[in-house]
Amino acid sequence: MTYDIAVKATTQEEADRCFETLVKQCMTLRKERGESCSRKVCEKIQRENIGYYSGYFDLETQKRVEILYKAVHPLFGATTTKQGMKNREPKNAFRLGVKWAAKRKMGVKAYAFNKRKREIPPVG
Repeated sequence: MTYDIAVKATTQEEADRCFETLVKQCMTLRKERGESCSRKVCEKIQRENIGYYSGYFDLETQKRVEILYKAVHPLFGATTTKQGMKNREPKNAFRLGVKWAAKRKMGVKAYAFNKRKREIPPVG
């Protein structure tokens, strides 16, 4: 099962089948790695992943994913809120991504856009 198939689900029945398969795959993989593989943990992971993946699609798809999977984009939030919609604007999405990466110390430099100089200098 892939996230591409999951976000294309249009009925609750399809979504439930996709979600169940993704959760079982997650539990199996985490067990093989010796990580926590409880159903609760894997459901949370899969909701975040589906919500994140839906961010690559149009707004209609994102809204459908929120309803079918009860999953929202982990950085942007729900499409049903003003803040969630504001977060989807390109400059806000970029800033959220930078903050997210910096918090996780992912080996990338955090950047903030400097409007006056029209450059992206390192933050810090």
